Amino acid sequence: DGTYVGDIGFDPLGFSNYFDLKWLREAELKHGRICMLGCLGFITQEKIQLPLPGFDNKVATEAFFSVPAGGLWQIFFTLGAIEILSNGGKLAPADMFAEGRAPGDLGFDPLNLSGDDAALRRFELAELKHARLAMIGLGGMLHQMLITKQAPLEQLANFQPIQYYGL
Repeated sequence: DGTYVGDIGFDPLGFSNYFDLKWLREAELKHGRICMLGCLGFITQEKIQLPLPGFDNKVATEAFFSVPAGGLWQIFFTLGAIEILSNGGKLAPADMFAEGRAPGDLGFDPLNLSGDDAALRRFELAELKHARLAMIGLGGMLHQMLITKQAPLEQLANFQPIQYYGL
């Protein structure tokens, strides 16, 4: 209906008929923010590694399996705690926005970017566009690493087309 920044009415599967638009926008922003960090992490991991055993793999899809189980559980519980604390313990779509919180607004604005309404709408649209692009980009990088077994920048520098041998 155009009430949210970046909403152009594109909903070919009709999700907005079954779910609250606030909850859908919240999910879109959360996934987009995670993907923006993921894209940065994939590229950073290729160039910078910790000088410890197990941190020398440049391909993130392979490096994941060198992480000890305890480390993966630590990440899982930390992300769960962030999810619960950022919503005040309200995780259901019915009560997540009961206090009038806007989707994606976690109350973190250290640069006071929300002071000017026109600038805030511009920043929200930029964040949404970057988030959508990052979700596509992360999917591309993941599939590229799974298929070529090369990190993204290495693949760009030494491009080799995928060999197709037919069926």
